[in-house]
Amino acid sequence: MQTTNIEFEKILHSYPVEVGSLIPLLQKAQAKLGYISIETVEEIAAYLNITESMVFGVASFYSQFRFTEPGKHSISVCLGTACHVSGGETLLESFERDLDVKPGECTHDKKYDLNRVACLGCCALAPVVKVDNDIHSKVNVIKLNEILSKYE
Repeated sequence: MQTTNIEFEKILHSYPVEVGSLIPLLQKAQAKLGYISIETVEEIAAYLNITESMVFGVASFYSQFRFTEPGKHSISVCLGTACHVSGGETLLESFERDLDVKPGECTHDKKYDLNRVACLGCCALAPVVKVDNDIHSKVNVIKLNEILSKYE
């Protein structure tokens, strides 16, 4: 098996060769790389003696796993009920237009990745945008440039 790096090979070999190791291996890989690459899927499948389709199927089922490289800053737009009715969808569309990305993608300069989330648990502060670990509340389209300027 050809691995992309020795550290990940050590991670692989720290788990038993059984299907039950799949999710922990995906979690470790994402923690290391920030996402699940095609090479990672191939390596895990080869190590566990399962198909790449099975690895991808499990990884794509869970929202915690991503298949694109993250940006330097991660933007999450809440689309829970309170945020949705307060303009969350409009905020998401503005980010898409301003950054030229769709949810799940990263900007060409790798500065930002954009995500839609079901709920950030800040309903009283709706609509909410999270950048990295910072929560921005009562956001409107006018505030978006101000928010982004903090991460320049």
